[in-house]
Parts: sequence; structure tokens; C-alpha cells
Amino acid sequence: MQGPPVHGAPLPSGVFLLGQAPGAREIEQRRPFCWTAGRTLFRWLDGIGLGEAAFRERVYMSAVCRCFPGKHPRGGDRVPSPVEMATCARWWQREIALVRPRLIIAVGKLAIGRFLPASRLDAVVGRCHRLEQGPARGADLIPLPHPSGASTWFKTEPGLTLLPRALALIARHPAWQELSGPGGRGSVSGG
Repeated sequence: MQGPPVHGAPLPSGVFLLGQAPGAREIEQRRPFCWTAGRTLFRWLDGIGLGEAAFRERVYMSAVCRCFPGKHPRGGDRVPSPVEMATCARWWQREIALVRPRLIIAVGKLAIGRFLPASRLDAVVGRCHRLEQGPARGADLIPLPHPSGASTWFKTEPGLTLLPRALALIARHPAWQELSGPGGRGSVSGG
């Protein structure tokens, strides 16, 4: 793994986003989801009322692994090993225990797999899952596919149907509605 570690701002929030691992650009800029996948992710989230700046100010962002796993010899980023994921787990698990979010957004199969058996995205995306054990006990989990430019899942069926369904579930969740404000678009009323 290559550092430095990357994570969002430590802030109290009813919404917690768990991503997979930073890429090379995230390491350079020291910001999660700051490159191609981030542009796609924030376009999705802006469509349900919270633009990038507001999201970064109001949602706790973490990752399965905080450091860049490096490049895969055949292209793309290397998937972190089970040992690397286990080593980093204490960070995001402790963050969830401290923040106690009501809604967890798991982005990508690696993040989803920390909470649910996720052999296939179509079995979990587009549904709200109640977490009954571990540090996230009592929270709702809404999985999203990874917004990577290399992924075609959300551009074809069943992703074309399930992604909007998942985003609609997020938009209706009370914890999200509190962050996005009564007027949507990330407005804040009363401070």
C-alpha cells in the first residue's frame, strides 16, 4: 500500500460513506473521490439534492483501505488483499462506532462486502438493508455500484434500473433529508 492515508473530514453526521480505496490522484490531492470516479459519484448525489461541496461538508467519508493499493500489473488499480483490508478495518469500524450514522452508503463491491455477502451487485443494489450486528448495528445500508470509468455495471441492465432505485432510497432516507435541507440541492435552513 502507498500512502499517505486518505479520508474525509472528521465530522458528526447521520450519513457515512464507505468507499473502497483511494487511487493515485486521491493520494496526490489527499481527498477521497477527487478524480474520475468522484465526478460520477457526485453527479449521482447532486441529482438527489447534495452537491459535492455540501456532501464533503456534511457526510463522513471513509474507505475500506485508506492507502493506495498500487497499480495492477495488467492495468487499473490493484484490489487490496484480505490482509490489507483486515489491517485497515479497525479504522473505519471505529469511525462508525464513534459517528453512529443512521445511513451508510457503501460504494463498490469491496465496501458492500464489509457488511453483506455481495457476490452479485444486482442482489444488493436498489435495496435498503438494516444492519443488525457489528459497529453499524441499527443503521441502514444502501449500496451503490462503484462509479469507476472502467465499470459498465451502472451503464447497462440491471444497473440502469437499480442505480436510480438506490439513489431514490438514499434521497428518501430521513438522515439524507436532514443533510440536503428542505429545499433540496444542499440548502441548509436554520444554520
